Amino acid sequence: MAAISDKHFSSLQILLKMFAVRSFRARLSLIPFMSTHYHEWEKAPSKDAVRQLCADSFPSGAPESWRLAESTAGTLSVSAIEAKELIAALHTLSHHILFHNLTAPEQILVLFPKSFHPSLKNLITKIMLEHSPTWRNEALSNQISLPHLVEMDWRVDMKTASDSVSRMAVPTCLVHMKMEDSSCLSGSGAFSSVTVELSKETLDTMLDGLGRIRDQLSVVAGK
Repeated sequence: MAAISDKHFSSLQILLKMFAVRSFRARLSLIPFMSTHYHEWEKAPSKDAVRQLCADSFPSGAPESWRLAESTAGTLSVSAIEAKELIAALHTLSHHILFHNLTAPEQILVLFPKSFHPSLKNLITKIMLEHSPTWRNEALSNQISLPHLVEMDWRVDMKTASDSVSRMAVPTCLVHMKMEDSSCLSGSGAFSSVTVELSKETLDTMLDGLGRIRDQLSVVAGK
């Protein structure tokens, strides 16, 4: 996980441009001559837009998404590069909060530089805390886990073996296993297959080990 830096906090203050424009347009609406055209000019995004941006920036692929950057640039009236930096900053901050299990406002507020805009700092902190429970659940559901066996098939073949004396047919077991990798963050697991060849001796050893595992599981389940 990338460490949060001064550069990230500098990027977060891009949001100040949005509120500056919104405040200016709000003042224009109070001027009778200008109020007629106010609704045409009122295109600055609201706090709800910032809330949505925080949510959109959380997924693992968000910082590299140019589509999200371009959409954000249009919403905030900034360049795509600035939008990309802002998304990366929000992504890093949200993951820092989850990684360190920060659940109180004061734990997050102390991360910001002293020179950071107070109102914007409070807004970002509030939104981060609102989303944290959902993000935490997503992170837990997507945490890395071992592959799961979903299907197994087998067959017995006769394999020709030879030594210095004679050639002979030796029985061998081919076991085909299909596994699902549930650690994928895309929401759907990736499948992989493997086929192993087992001699009678190897199979006997494996079955003996599996029997011991079964007995241990039965004991644990019975407690």
